[in-house]
Amino acid sequence: MAKTGDVTTGEVKTDGVTSAADPAAQRPQGDLTVRTIAMPADTNANGDIFGGWVMSQMDQAGGIAGVERAQGRVVTVAVDGMTFLRPVRVGDVLCVYTQVVGTGRTSMRIQIEAWARRFRTQTREKVTVGVFTFVAIDDEGRPRPIPPAAPGLSP
Repeated sequence: MAKTGDVTTGEVKTDGVTSAADPAAQRPQGDLTVRTIAMPADTNANGDIFGGWVMSQMDQAGGIAGVERAQGRVVTVAVDGMTFLRPVRVGDVLCVYTQVVGTGRTSMRIQIEAWARRFRTQTREKVTVGVFTFVAIDDEGRPRPIPPAAPGLSP
């Protein structure tokens, strides 16, 4: 059996069958921020859920996490390393997890994972990962400093 590793997902593939390299690879990282159901109106021409819809849910979750960390308005300025690992299907519950992984003076990087709880089996699978960059802004839309993190919070 041939084995290949995937650093991005932490999985080992043996002749095309995927299994966890370690138990932590099968658990979401971060806080559950958004949960929503994938509906037929969100499908692409192949019948799977449109990747843009998944990305939109991830952006919304990142915005929620960003507002909490910045204690005010934030805007998305970049998306880095977006990887679509598996399709999302109609009826799946999409669970989006966020974790602030870095904070600058006015910007922050948030790691975002989307997991699908499959409709009929209730199996949970990581479907998409990415790192989004948000900038804190004031009421006029200008960058503003991010307050120091409260004790026990992410950066």
